[in-house]
Amino acid sequence: MHDGVWLQNLTWEEVRDRIPASRETVIVPVGSTEQHGPHLPVGTDTMVANALASAGAAEAGVLVAPPLWFGWSPHHMVLPGTITIRPEVLVELVFDVVGSLHHHGFRRFVLLNGHRIVNVTWLQIVGERAKRELGARVVIFDPAFMSKEFAASEGWGAVGHAEEIEGSHMWHCYPDLVKMDRAVDNPHRSPPLYHVDPAYPGDTLCYVPSTAAEMRAAVDAAGGATGEPSKASPEGGARYHRHLVDRLVAVIRALQA
Repeated sequence: MHDGVWLQNLTWEEVRDRIPASRETVIVPVGSTEQHGPHLPVGTDTMVANALASAGAAEAGVLVAPPLWFGWSPHHMVLPGTITIRPEVLVELVFDVVGSLHHHGFRRFVLLNGHRIVNVTWLQIVGERAKRELGARVVIFDPAFMSKEFAASEGWGAVGHAEEIEGSHMWHCYPDLVKMDRAVDNPHRSPPLYHVDPAYPGDTLCYVPSTAAEMRAAVDAAGGATGEPSKASPEGGARYHRHLVDRLVAVIRALQA
């Protein structure tokens, strides 16, 4: 992690001086705290957002706001360690974060989402409001959308939960926190029309989170995971991370143009 890009590590004078140098650009990482099977920590979504934000900010010369460790996770309340926040509360919270940063001179915002489709809907509300009320420039960076063509090249399956994609990324970024010997595969069933993976070629992303009862099947099959974490590798995670950091830097450069 690149300590010098994080807002919380700087004095107010350092922040003031870095705003022009960053071209008034800041990354706001947003994740979740929720069960990720028996092999990944409950902070996975926020940790991967932090890793991407830190690396991208260091390469692009921008700052990163303190992360939001909570997301909308009602479906994962089936297992302990999960903390879910109502989306209407999250909208107000992140809008206040953006508003505070805007007050002090930041004008360009990358909302970096580590919690996949579940966070995207309310982040869109935050972004639209910030553009309309503050005149800010806002983009959402979501790893699943920004890597649609990548998983197949690694032999990975579709986006699931705590699967080979998240497992590989965490294995690369936080190897000491990964327990792949505890992972259990729970292969995807063929979806009739709906799937949370942006790369799915059929109808997709009209997503309604599952209930805790509906999640029980994933708990019984694989301790809460969906997908095939046995396909994970730290080498694949390194390639995936590099792909996403390159995309993040390109997004930042476009936002600053």
